[in-house]
Amino acid sequence: MKTVLYPGSFDPFTNGHRDLVARAGLLFDQVIVAVAVNSEKSPMFTLEERKELIEKSCADLPHVKVVAFRGLVVDAIEKYNAQAVLRGLRAFSDFEYELQMALMNRSLRRECETIFMMPTLENSYVASRLVKEVAALKGNYRQYVPEVVAEAIEAKLAERRGGND
Repeated sequence: MKTVLYPGSFDPFTNGHRDLVARAGLLFDQVIVAVAVNSEKSPMFTLEERKELIEKSCADLPHVKVVAFRGLVVDAIEKYNAQAVLRGLRAFSDFEYELQMALMNRSLRRECETIFMMPTLENSYVASRLVKEVAALKGNYRQYVPEVVAEAIEAKLAERRGGND
């Protein structure tokens, strides 16, 4: 069985993420979405909330497994017996960072391959950071995330505002 590991903070999980997961299923038997802790980010959702939202968002994709992990991607590759890491590239600016990560991962684990996929045109500008910003400023963000994620964002923002909307 060919398995790819798709690591990320996924805060929140967007339609762009889901699209990559669905299309990766055409190339791999199993896609493991590995929800990670990123110490450089302040997440809107807890690790467990993000994992649950992704599971619900991908419930119709039988090739998807969602896990939470802390630590190095190369350790998760080994733990889940994946053959490659999946990364999305929206713009050239993504490539420089992703190339560094891919080379570092390969230096840590020689067998670690990275597969880069481009987004579809309608998802090429969608970023979790921008979705959170639009949502916080009460803009229309719902078309960029699965419905279950949109509902969770709405609930989280209402909770943060003390329910006064």
